[in-house]
Amino acid sequence: MDSSTGDLPTLPGLPTLPGLLAAPAPGWVETTDVIVVGSGVAGLTAALHLREAGLHVTVVTKVNIDDGSTRWAQGGIAAVLDPHDSPAAHASDTEVAGVGLCDPAAVRVLVEEGPTRLRELMRIGAEFDRHPDGSLMLTREGGHRADRIVHAGGDATGAEVQRALHAAVRRDPWIRLVEHALVLDLLRAPGDGPDGLGPACGLTLHVLGEGSEDGVGALLSRAVVLATGGMGQVFAATTNPAVSTGDGVALAMRAGAAVTDVEFVQFHPTALIVPERARVPGTGLAQQPLVSEALRGEGAHLVDADGKRFMVGQHDLAELAPRDVVAKGIHRVLLATGADHVFLDARHLGGDFLARRFPTIVASCLAIGVDPATDLIPVAPAAHYASGGVRTDLRGRTSIPGLYACGEVACTGVHGANRLASNSLLEGLVFSRRIAEEIATGLPEQAQPASTGAWTGGDGWVVPAEVTAPLQRAMTRGAGVLRSAATLTETAAALTELGAGRGRPRTAEWEATNLITVASTLVAAASARRETRGCHWREDFPTADDRWLGHLVGSIGAQGRLTQRWEPSA
Repeated sequence: MDSSTGDLPTLPGLPTLPGLLAAPAPGWVETTDVIVVGSGVAGLTAALHLREAGLHVTVVTKVNIDDGSTRWAQGGIAAVLDPHDSPAAHASDTEVAGVGLCDPAAVRVLVEEGPTRLRELMRIGAEFDRHPDGSLMLTREGGHRADRIVHAGGDATGAEVQRALHAAVRRDPWIRLVEHALVLDLLRAPGDGPDGLGPACGLTLHVLGEGSEDGVGALLSRAVVLATGGMGQVFAATTNPAVSTGDGVALAMRAGAAVTDVEFVQFHPTALIVPERARVPGTGLAQQPLVSEALRGEGAHLVDADGKRFMVGQHDLAELAPRDVVAKGIHRVLLATGADHVFLDARHLGGDFLARRFPTIVASCLAIGVDPATDLIPVAPAAHYASGGVRTDLRGRTSIPGLYACGEVACTGVHGANRLASNSLLEGLVFSRRIAEEIATGLPEQAQPASTGAWTGGDGWVVPAEVTAPLQRAMTRGAGVLRSAATLTETAAALTELGAGRGRPRTAEWEATNLITVASTLVAAASARRETRGCHWREDFPTADDRWLGHLVGSIGAQGRLTQRWEPSA
């Protein structure tokens, strides 16, 4: 790779992608000031700050308000609260984990504004674990060289954050909550862009039981904020909930927005291995229980079947090395032994401590017949967090005016090639506030949508819902923890075959089409990046290469073809 900016050839054989989802024309129309899509930490925080600016806000969420990824976060929130710690040290740990691809300006924003945003969260009611003297308990997780992780309920931080934000939103009568709603496509006003389109002015969505017979309607707004979470369901094993089907990234791409760093999907090293894991009822999508690395932070060890601590000697932090290092260490053991899991040994921590500090993990283990006080915990890597996503600036602005993104759906530049543990909830808090401040500086008048397919119910298509399970298997085999030119080419061929069919416009088909869109984008970027960096591991290019210090920026081009542009780091 040379140092110039320019277009790259896209991996041949990838499927054509829709520029629009097949859906009926909206049967109803409503208007609000700002639409926030997603009800996790990023979305609800954005909604609350937008209300402080006096704006009317509609929060659209896919199932129920508490069904996103936030409530599953176990470890905590990283922020500099100890006087012996510093934002510079937090920034350094973040950038080390990001392996050269973090945006230093974004990292600075995160670590300097993070403590204030965390204190705001506490003021609205979030309660974190404290010592008897009232001081916050701080712990350490992988990649951190200081104790700076606040937690709640031992290992139920996400649930407490979700509870506090949910309660605050419910108290505000000017935040309208629309549950059981899947967003479909962005609406844009007429404009002078090359496609004749201008700013975002709303979106189409499907709401169960509302409006026309099929429930498709339109929300018009003066700005749209995407906070839809991740895309973990492109893989067969993931810690993400069933709702994480990449809807926000796919919607943004269909609208013409740029995405970046999508090849960097972090595999959490320690998902609990459950034999014959039951599928989520009615969806066919799996979620693996997470075994937080906070357990390793408190002293648990990774061991192989012979009881040997295999991470010792691989990194100076051993089990607390950055997640990509630990995931690769586990994967090497699995390749060498043919096993499907390794073990966490927490027995020396004692049953009383484990039950008090990690009640969620203990309950998950006991549910499969494993007692962490006396038994080894079976674990293996699973898809956990997308470091890339819809490209934004430091104010959350995407490449489409009026469209903003925050949380896991966004790529702010904070995470680089690998997210540092417990920076994700913090990122949601920090950048949602920045988006609200930006929007509050002045909104345009409500525009009417251009007469495009999204508004008229034409020109789109979807793939059959039945492609989901084989897509997940193909992505896990060829684009998971370990990748190569051969496996990525095979995966591209599988995606092309799966994307050739056409389905009816229904929820499962819309989700499947979003999955094939983000999966194809990920495979294209992973194929182009010929190096190993962070959580992108190429078997055929096993080392990092400074010629790849930059970003792959993807979009959907003419005739539904993926395009990629190379931008070197500043």
